[in-house]
Amino acid sequence: MFDKILIANRGEIACRVIRTARKLGIRTVAVYSDADTNALHVTMADEAVRIGAAPSKESYLLSDNVLEAAKKTGAQAVHPGYGFLSENAEFSAACKANDIVFIGPPVGAIEAMGSKSAAKTIMEKAGVPLVPGYHGDDQSPVILKQHADDMGYPVLLKATAGGGGKGMRQVWSSDEFDEALEAAKRESLSSFGDNRMLVEKYLTQPRHVEIQVFCDQAGNGVYLFERDCSIQRRHQKVIEEAPAPGMKDSVRAAMGDAALLAAKAINYEGAGTVEFLLDKDDTFYFMEMNTRLQVEHPVTEMITGQDLVEWQLRVAAGQDLPLSQDQLQINGHAFEARIYAEDPDNDFLPVTGTLSYLQPPEESAHVRVDTGVLQGDEVSIYYDPMIAKLIVWDENRDRALARLAQALSEYRISGMTTNVEFLYNLATTEPFRKADLDTGFIDKHSKLIFHKSQTEINRSLPLAALYLTLKRKQDAAALACQTADPYSPWDNTNGWRSCGANIHDYSLLINDSEITVALEESATGSFTLSARDASELGMRISGTLEGDELHADIDGHRVRANIVAHDGIYSLFTQDAALQFGLIEPDYGDLDDGGAAGFTAPMTGTIVALPVEAGSSVKKDQAIVIMEAMKMEHTIRAPADGTVVEFYFQPGDLVDGGAELVNFEAADSDS
Repeated sequence: MFDKILIANRGEIACRVIRTARKLGIRTVAVYSDADTNALHVTMADEAVRIGAAPSKESYLLSDNVLEAAKKTGAQAVHPGYGFLSENAEFSAACKANDIVFIGPPVGAIEAMGSKSAAKTIMEKAGVPLVPGYHGDDQSPVILKQHADDMGYPVLLKATAGGGGKGMRQVWSSDEFDEALEAAKRESLSSFGDNRMLVEKYLTQPRHVEIQVFCDQAGNGVYLFERDCSIQRRHQKVIEEAPAPGMKDSVRAAMGDAALLAAKAINYEGAGTVEFLLDKDDTFYFMEMNTRLQVEHPVTEMITGQDLVEWQLRVAAGQDLPLSQDQLQINGHAFEARIYAEDPDNDFLPVTGTLSYLQPPEESAHVRVDTGVLQGDEVSIYYDPMIAKLIVWDENRDRALARLAQALSEYRISGMTTNVEFLYNLATTEPFRKADLDTGFIDKHSKLIFHKSQTEINRSLPLAALYLTLKRKQDAAALACQTADPYSPWDNTNGWRSCGANIHDYSLLINDSEITVALEESATGSFTLSARDASELGMRISGTLEGDELHADIDGHRVRANIVAHDGIYSLFTQDAALQFGLIEPDYGDLDDGGAAGFTAPMTGTIVALPVEAGSSVKKDQAIVIMEAMKMEHTIRAPADGTVVEFYFQPGDLVDGGAELVNFEAADSDS
C-alpha cells in the first residue's frame, strides 16, 4: 500500500479521499489555488502545495503544476477525484512517465471512453444497444444538422469529451440547431479543451440508470449494482438513489453484465460507471462510461457497506478486488441530495456569497454529509457551487425517503440562496414517493415542486414577529445600560404610546409579498397577533430569545426555531420548513432618476461572446450577450425587437453581478 498520496482536486471529494486515506494510515498532500488558501481540504491534509491562481485553468487543470507538487512532496500516487484531470489521458500518462501511480484506469481505457463517439463504436461492436445517433468524425455543422434533421427532433447535442451536462443542449426544432450547436461547442471547448460533438435522438421519458463497476489488475471484475439518477436539471443530477426503484432482478443482471462487458472490452482497472437510458419497457441503451469515481458513489457505499475509495487505493496498489460478485449484496435503500448555492426560482442560476450560517443535520448511521466547506467560507465564481452532498440510508425506500425529508428540513444555511427548500419540496411530492421517475420529472411536476404554501407562511408569521420584537427589546435594553437615566422613555421597549394599545408594527416581505403584522403587548409581556392577509389572527404569543434560538408559545403550542440575520434578510428554520423574510423599511422616495436602458449581469462571471455587433438591429429572444460563471454558460437575450446601442464589456472581461452590460433600445417605446 502507498505511504503518501496527492489529491489532485478540491472541495468535498478531496476531503472524502483524505478521510479514507487517514483510516488506512496513508499520508495525504492537498493542492490548492489562491481562492482555496484556507479551504477545508487544505487544512485536513498532512501537507498542502499551492499550484496557481484562482481560475481552474490556472491551477487545478495545470497537470505540470500538480505533478511538480507530487514530486516535491514524495507522493507515490495521485488520486484525481472527479472533474478536472480525472479523465485526462495525457495527465495519466505523465504520471506513469514520472513513476507516480495514477489512481484510476490505464491510459488506453481513458482514451477509449474519453470520446463518446469512440465509446459508442466500441459498445456497438460489443453488442450493447445504442440510442440512434451520429457519432462520426466529420464535424462540419452542415453534416451534424443533416443527421439531426434526418433523425427528427428533438435531438440531443453532446460533447464527445464531456460530462456533467457540460457541452450538452436539447434541440427541439431545426431552427434552433445552429445556435445550440455553437453554444454547446463553446462550452465544451471551455470545459474540456475539445469541441467535437455527437448528435443523438432525444428520448422524452427515459430513466437514467448507471452501473458501478470495479476491475483489478488481475482481470477480475464486479458490478456493485445500480443507481437511479433520473432527477436532473440542465442534464445534471439532483437526487440519486440506490438501488433503482422497481428494478427487476433480470434487468439488473443484464445491465450489470453489459457494463462489465464494456469494462473488459477496454481492459479496465479501478472504479468506473457505465450509464444507460432505461425505457418503460425495460429496454436499455448505452449512454457513456465515466472512467472515474462518480459524485453519487456514496449511495452505492451505503447499500453495499463498502468504501469505494479504499477499493480504488487497493486496486491501484496492485491488490485484488476485496470481494467477488457473489459476495456482494444490496442492503436497504439510500438517497443522495446535492446541496447547491443556486436559485431554483431563477432557472437554477448559481449564486455566490458567504456561508454566514451553516448547520447540517447531525450525522449518524442513517445520515451522512460529505462537504468541503465550513461556516464562514465563500462560494466563489471559480468552481462548481456545490455546498455538500446529503446522503441517507434505511432498510427500505419509504423509510429512507422519510430520513431524507427530515434531514433536509434540518439543513440550515444562511447568507445565500440554496436549493434546500426545492429539494425538500421535490422529495415530498407524491410522484417521487411513488417512484414515478424519468429525466423530465422536474419539468413535469414543477407545480408540485415550486409551490409557495400560504399555510407555511401563516405558521411562520408569529415566529417572525415575535423574534423581531424580542430582538428589538434586547437591543434597546443593551443601549439602556449605557444611559444615565434608567427611566428615560426613549429606553422603553414595551411599545407604549400616549393613546391606544401598546403595538409593535412590522411590514414583512415574504415570497415577494408584503404582509403587515402587528403584535399588541399586554401588561404581562405576552402578545396578541393581528396580521393583514393572514388567516390566523388573534393568537396569544409569548417566548424567549437566546442567541439565534427562539422558544415560542403560540396558543399553548410550544415551538422552537432558529433565526439568522444576514444583510437585512432573516432566515427562519423550524423542524418543518425554512423561510426567508425581510423587514421593509419606510420608503422615502427614489433620489436616483435612473440610468440608460440596459441589462445587468445576473451574477459575477466572464463575458465569452457577443453574438451581435454594437448598432445591430435584433429580434425578440435573440442572443445578445453570453456569459460564463461557475462552470456554466448563461445567455442574455433581447426582451423585444430593438437595437443594441453599445456594449460596456468585451469577451474575456470579468464583470460583477449587477453590472450593466449593454445599452438596448426597444423598437417600440412602450416595450
